[in-house]
Amino acid sequence: MKTSKSINIQQVVIHIIAWSCFAALPYILKGTVPDPPRVGAVPPAPNANATLYFTLLGMLNIPFFYINSEFLIPKFLNKKGLWQYILAIVITIAALFYINGYCKALLFGPHVSRYPRLGTIFQTLFVLAISSSYRIMADNMRKEEIRKEQENERLKSELSFLRSQISPHFMFNVLNSIVSLSRRKPDLVEPVVIKLSELMRYMLYESDGAKVSLEKEVQYLQGYIDLQMIRFGDDVHLTFQKPIIENHQLIEPMLIIPFVENAFKHGVGMIMNPEIHIKLAIQVDELHFEVRNKINSQYKEVKDQSSGIGLNNVSRRLELLYPNQHTLQILSDSDWYSVHLTIKT
Repeated sequence: MKTSKSINIQQVVIHIIAWSCFAALPYILKGTVPDPPRVGAVPPAPNANATLYFTLLGMLNIPFFYINSEFLIPKFLNKKGLWQYILAIVITIAALFYINGYCKALLFGPHVSRYPRLGTIFQTLFVLAISSSYRIMADNMRKEEIRKEQENERLKSELSFLRSQISPHFMFNVLNSIVSLSRRKPDLVEPVVIKLSELMRYMLYESDGAKVSLEKEVQYLQGYIDLQMIRFGDDVHLTFQKPIIENHQLIEPMLIIPFVENAFKHGVGMIMNPEIHIKLAIQVDELHFEVRNKINSQYKEVKDQSSGIGLNNVSRRLELLYPNQHTLQILSDSDWYSVHLTIKT
């Protein structure tokens, strides 16, 4: 990514090259430009003074260009209005024509006409149009950059907030599991706490970056599954299919775990022979993730205030991080609840 400093240097170089070419035109066209006509006299043949004069005329347009773009437009047109700007530009052009006439007299003698020629007027108006267009385009680009920066900051803040919600939501679910486990199987509390500490280490120290390796994310997911299976044991039939993962494959951290959390939260309890099936596959540049769990359509679960936070959270993060690069399907029938996620990595 280019820094603002490098962009400014690039702009300066472009301006220098453009004005150098503009100032060199009289020398490129040397021999075809005659002297300015004297009052009542026949125009003489081309000479060095004519080339120098038109070079000076071109050089005078450089300060005129920047006076208009950097001072008159922002100070008069943008702040004081159109009529004040027109008055200021007329005064500036009059001063430019006066200096132009003075240069004529200095180079060709006092008898030369000091009035601007049609070509000089056209050149001045042309520079005025280019200068005004340049300033308007620069202002629009600056406004667009500011708008994008503000939008990026807003999205970063929102993503930061969404990510900050994940850990409390995860902890809420796991602590509920530990409380339940301490009542039914107190001897398993210690290994669950050890496993939880491993998961927390990943959450605190390895998931702070914008993206993490898919291999680490899957290891974290496997750790969470192991923790839950310590709690439920053979009471839940679970399958987890995963491919061989290469180190260069990256993903947003803590992105797929909410779907598995949801399966354990709503797919176990008040269900005969609960089943959870998790499948992760990678095809070329796409990641396919699927979670299916049995449900009991006859049982109406009483949802607490935190219910659904995880899925809403991850759906919003997908919209922000993978716009037009993901598909999320959530399906439910009388027996099964399933989530199908595809991400272009």
